[in-house]
Amino acid sequence: MVFENYATHKRVAAAPITSQVLDFFSDWRSLEHLAGAMPQYSKNSLANALRQLVRVTLLQCSTLPATLVEANIHLWKPWNPAAGYLHFSTKDVKYQRGGPAIETYFHQIAQRLPMPSPVKRYTEAARVPMAQPACESDFSRVLLSRRTWREFSPKPLGFDDLSTLFGLTFRIQAWVDFYKLGRLALKTSPSSGARHPIEAYLLALNVEGLKRGVYHYASDTHELEWLTALPGKSSLRSLTPAQDWCSEAAAMVFMTAVFGRAQWKYRFPRAYRTVLLDAGHLCQTFCLTATWLGLAPYCTMALADTKIERLLCIDGVSESVIYLAGVGTTPEGFSPEESFLPNSALAVSESPPKCSTKTAKRGSERSGS
Repeated sequence: MVFENYATHKRVAAAPITSQVLDFFSDWRSLEHLAGAMPQYSKNSLANALRQLVRVTLLQCSTLPATLVEANIHLWKPWNPAAGYLHFSTKDVKYQRGGPAIETYFHQIAQRLPMPSPVKRYTEAARVPMAQPACESDFSRVLLSRRTWREFSPKPLGFDDLSTLFGLTFRIQAWVDFYKLGRLALKTSPSSGARHPIEAYLLALNVEGLKRGVYHYASDTHELEWLTALPGKSSLRSLTPAQDWCSEAAAMVFMTAVFGRAQWKYRFPRAYRTVLLDAGHLCQTFCLTATWLGLAPYCTMALADTKIERLLCIDGVSESVIYLAGVGTTPEGFSPEESFLPNSALAVSESPPKCSTKTAKRGSERSGS
């Protein structure tokens, strides 16, 4: 059998009787208690087994200090083991770097399994052509212009632009009463149950008029709270494995989840999905707002979780990093697609869909306005 402590990433193969031993220690008990319950084994062999189980973190010892995860994992009780296993076992994974090696890697996958089609069709179904979307508004132009940037100008990001970006993305816009138990926040992005578990931490790398450093954003007062100085350049790059370009932007914004906000209301592990969706909602708002401001945004989940959480001074259990959005100033004469795919791939890309101003007019006529 394979036993795994998903919170500590420790995995070990052991005999099935290990299950019986672990179950015996569901409550605090001593070696003497185990020896009495398993007289068929010598005390020395049982002591050796317990030492090994403690070493691989499958058992906790009362004489040893509990790790941060061991001390706080009880907070996940409503969502364990289903959501806890997914969250903790997928932290700090190894990422494949780019270049020729990554191209070879994808070709090896394709030899075993062809790349899936990006579209789904019901070939036998009757089809109804739709009108072209209206694309002449400021909103549609921003939406169609959004791209993930991987190259940035050395020019600093304006503090006013940063303030607008945070104010329209993360700031609390209003409050509502929740059964006289407390207040719920309302933001420009939706959140399941209005729990808004996401916090934003700014790494100011090149922001005009702002000291370089790590800040927490106070979403109720629209202020930045200074936390600590930035780490060195190599340490910064290590926060986003295989994606060195992330730290070349003017600002990095780590989104963390305060899980207790969602766990309090939703006592079942499916609610873990809502936390990830909430981060996605905020990130799209961030990227669209940055695009509207003429900036170059990006987002990624390729994170060195534990390193980031140490930098932000969060425990990684009650609050954990889950997403990164960054922004810089746009470089002149450069397209964001140029840094995403090789030229051979760009050569076969399709032209953008056609647009029309007539759709909005027909919509107005149907509504009688």
